[in-house]
Amino acid sequence: MRNPQNIIRRGWPLVVLGILFGVFLTAGLTLTHQVSATESASAGNAVSMTASADAQTSGSVADQLSDEFAAVAKKVNPSVVTIFTEETVKAPQAQNPFQGTPFEQFFGNPQPQGNLTRMGLGSGVIYDANGTILTNNHVVEGADNIKVQLMDGREFEAKVKGRDPQTDLAVITIKAKGLPAIKLGNSDQTRVGDWVLAIGSPLNRRLEHTVTAGIISAKGRTLEGLSKYQDYLQTDAAINPGNSGGALVNTSGELIGINSAIASQTGGFQGIGFAIPVNLAQRVAEELIKTGKVTRGWLGVAIQNITSQIAKALDLQTTNGVLISRVQPKSPAAKAGLEKGDVIQQFDGKELENADQLSTWVASTAPGGNVKLHILRNGKPMTLTVTLGELSQQQLAQQQGKQAYSSLGLSVSNITSGATQQYDLPENQTGVVITNVDPNGVAAQFGMQAGDVITEVDHQTIESVNDFNKIMQKIKPGETVLFYLVRGQGSFFVAFPMPEK
Repeated sequence: MRNPQNIIRRGWPLVVLGILFGVFLTAGLTLTHQVSATESASAGNAVSMTASADAQTSGSVADQLSDEFAAVAKKVNPSVVTIFTEETVKAPQAQNPFQGTPFEQFFGNPQPQGNLTRMGLGSGVIYDANGTILTNNHVVEGADNIKVQLMDGREFEAKVKGRDPQTDLAVITIKAKGLPAIKLGNSDQTRVGDWVLAIGSPLNRRLEHTVTAGIISAKGRTLEGLSKYQDYLQTDAAINPGNSGGALVNTSGELIGINSAIASQTGGFQGIGFAIPVNLAQRVAEELIKTGKVTRGWLGVAIQNITSQIAKALDLQTTNGVLISRVQPKSPAAKAGLEKGDVIQQFDGKELENADQLSTWVASTAPGGNVKLHILRNGKPMTLTVTLGELSQQQLAQQQGKQAYSSLGLSVSNITSGATQQYDLPENQTGVVITNVDPNGVAAQFGMQAGDVITEVDHQTIESVNDFNKIMQKIKPGETVLFYLVRGQGSFFVAFPMPEK
């Protein structure tokens, strides 16, 4: 047991220190800075004035941003139009409930109930003062009638000058002069985080010229199924159905993109919208205006993305770039000295991330143009100059694995994993799948449908779009062509004369 007296003797210095500390606290004079009442009031006023100044600054910044948005909206809104479309659709034939039964011969096949009119809504941007308007291809594709409404309420009949499904862009024209053409910006200079405004006519005609604000969320986006050549700007400015073809502008009121699509689980706005960069749109628009079609650069290589496993095998520090898996003989790539296994890292000084990006940049370069490719070959850096050729329709079809036959009124595609899932095809199904049928075309008249698989043409086995193209090119107009199709669990033949092209 401890001795209390020892504790007292050992602890007396602490007791004295405690007493002295208490005196200092009671006096309140030596351990704190002394201020007079006047100084204290001045300090309080200073704090108050600082808070007030901060509030004024904050309010000033908010007011300036609000004023800037309002000024841009006022400036740009007249350059945005609302587009109404009408498309005549052949009514589907009703199914015979007795089909496949002994009673089928007594009831025949029900007849179509006439044609239907499908109404469409979209947006557009006045490209020049003489009535040229830029919009999305999917807004006007298949339309029989197109009307354009200006912000002042005037309406005009519109005609299609040219369409480019590969970039989902179209040019239409109206008979009008002195229109407020939009000012074009530079999408290459747009930064992630920049403020932008989206203007268009979402959902219905009563909501025309809706203005929403947001930022550029990302650049260089590629998405399955939107278009062949993709380099989208992503934004969180509200975009909804009907906004397609409308303007995405910066805070200077310059067009930097054409609003085209949204990513949504509900079909409505979820903060993820996509716009075609204006630099790409401008090149496509100029060619459509001049010639009604678009020419594209051609490199002549098969390419693939670099996975982490490939990067490790090739001793690469990053998965950015594009790996060449094949070089076509006598192509621009072959003439420039590109080889299988080369890794393309830069295209004309721009860093490459993936294969879709390279395809878009090559296609966006005019044929005959020279580009510098920075590559790695066996780990060693090299720079090669390539003179691009012109991409033909056949080469495009081979790249896409798709082909449209307007004379037949159908489109076919290679059987990919996506097509297998979309059309519920067997995993080992071979042939080409019909992806679209024109209801007024000859294929529809003879009962062909989207989702049917063509496995033979004139008794020749079909395994790819390339096979299909080679056979179809040999069939002359007027000659009877025989198709063998698979639909669900059944299969059947279809034959008809090859129409004029």
